[in-house]
Amino acid sequence: QVQLAESGGGLVQAGGSLRLSCAASGRALNFSKMRWFRQPPGKDREFVASLTWSGAVNYADSVKGRFTISRDNAKNTIYLQMNSLKPEDTAVYYCVRTTSGIDYWGQGTQVTVSS
Repeated sequence: QVQLAESGGGLVQAGGSLRLSCAASGRALNFSKMRWFRQPPGKDREFVASLTWSGAVNYADSVKGRFTISRDNAKNTIYLQMNSLKPEDTAVYYCVRTTSGIDYWGQGTQVTVSS
């Protein structure tokens, strides 16, 4: 019912920037919260950032001061601006939309940061 499509990943050198986008489609347009997760190679999926309907934001300690989550309600899109990227940021990044207590996951987009 709710479909999420991430984009904006790619290969970037350490210290560079990328902006990830997550466009939502489907019948459910309202949400409780939206989150970004990532899964580094060989590791468990981990929380990155969240944005609630009220506008509250939260970040993992590892990305505070470098990443910014935001939204464009008119476009039903959330963004993750990633600055000062580090090799340890290399991962598949997923957006997750929570609507009516149900989590909807995107397919993910690969981010690779070279040293």
